[in-house]
Amino acid sequence: MKAILLGICSSFFFAFTFVLNRSMELSGGSWLWSASLRYFFMLPFLFLIVFGRKGWQPLLEEMKQHPKQWVLWGTIGFGLFYAPICFAGAYGPGWLVSATWQITILSGSLLVPFFYEEKQTENGVIKVKGKIPMKGLFMSFIIIAGVALMQIEHATTLSLKPVLLCTIPIIIASFAYPLGNRKMMELSGKKIDVFQRVLGMTICSMPFWILLALIALFTSGAPSRTQTIQSFIIAICSGVIATLLFFQATTLVQHDMAKLSAVEATQSIQVVFVLFGEIMFLHTPLPTAISLIGILLVVVGLVLHSYITRTKRHVKVGKAPASTKRFST
Repeated sequence: MKAILLGICSSFFFAFTFVLNRSMELSGGSWLWSASLRYFFMLPFLFLIVFGRKGWQPLLEEMKQHPKQWVLWGTIGFGLFYAPICFAGAYGPGWLVSATWQITILSGSLLVPFFYEEKQTENGVIKVKGKIPMKGLFMSFIIIAGVALMQIEHATTLSLKPVLLCTIPIIIASFAYPLGNRKMMELSGKKIDVFQRVLGMTICSMPFWILLALIALFTSGAPSRTQTIQSFIIAICSGVIATLLFFQATTLVQHDMAKLSAVEATQSIQVVFVLFGEIMFLHTPLPTAISLIGILLVVVGLVLHSYITRTKRHVKVGKAPASTKRFST
């Protein structure tokens, strides 16, 4: 339950990304600056946190052992996650970007067979290939149905081109984010903590962000003061606070793929946060009765997803050992 609560808290701070990215787009800011500035601002804060916890040297040694993997998965987990999100924000409102992002719930579940999870047996703990959590996957469809219902009347007012330019990049991002996160957890294990891992991935994705910044500088000039301030807020709220909360939640359940998918499913609640954020700050119209039903479906799907995963976990670790002991000789 602690991991689920951390996931919900992270989704609140992640919501700042969609609201402020849309605000920057409406004011004429380049999506390239919106993407790169966030990670430039994140870097010094993360470094101070890790250095203050005396974790810099262990992180540096870990990065030296696997430099190529760190650059690869750091760029995929952060670069191919946030750049497409910002690109999508240039072609669709925040609610559409946030709603489409919920496909990461399915993406996270579909990635399970590509990883191994720990299982307790009579001979001790072994690693087995993960299986797609079908019950959790079904609950993910309920969440996505709620998202679709919540946005359906808005989507019908858009032409095909902006919908495709908005959704395709987010589909890419929805696989890149959990893939990069899980690969780094698999690579580093318990040798470094969540703060070190986020800093390491940020450092190793810097070549990507510098490249985007150079392209932005030559194509649209320097960022405006407003875009810089809003990017700074995103860096703190979403880049530092939300990322650390989410990574800490996934770390707590990293060896249980079903619970890991449940934590990733908590990100669906950010649709609600984004909706109210746009109402308050961007004067988006109030949700209709259909949208409210959609919000209810999202919340119900999230609760059921967490309940089923928690029940499965209790059965696995609670009753199984007694049964195993009884039949062993």
